[in-house]
Amino acid sequence: MAVSREQILDAAIRHLNASPTASMAQIAEAAGISRATLHRHFSSRDDLVVELGRRALDRWERAQDEAGIAETGAGPADLRATLMALIEGEVGVAEEHGFTLTVETTSEELLARSAELERRELAFIEACQRAGVLRSDLPAVWVSSSIYGLLVALRESLRRGEIAPREATRLMVESFLRGASDKGDLS
Repeated sequence: MAVSREQILDAAIRHLNASPTASMAQIAEAAGISRATLHRHFSSRDDLVVELGRRALDRWERAQDEAGIAETGAGPADLRATLMALIEGEVGVAEEHGFTLTVETTSEELLARSAELERRELAFIEACQRAGVLRSDLPAVWVSSSIYGLLVALRESLRRGEIAPREATRLMVESFLRGASDKGDLS
């Protein structure tokens, strides 16, 4: 039975999410194909990682689009609902493509596309700050980095089995919006 390129990519990301340093031989085995077959589709591990990066960026862009960050109204209620939808979508990306959150790339294509998606998200965060949905005393880039950091932590906790997937969105939202303090501040 022939295995499609998409099936290989699906198996590769599942395996890399569980074992980020997996070799091409290990990825081929996880996909149920020979190493030669894997190399016919991807000449190197870097080529495979770039393709997985494209898929992850497609999913991140889809999460932004489905949340409606470019079209949302300026009112706090609309922005808050959009923020919740965005975080939920990004949790899905972290669960599905977690490996790609921390892998280094030199691909100019991936770096440029990632920068564009970050720019879109920063504009949305700034709109949330102007409307009072998010704190305005923090730089928007810091807020964005905080979301990213929580997604990396979420991915690692899922990978190690420390949290249940069904708890991922709730933990992400609570941690991002309320933090870890039970009083909302440390005073």
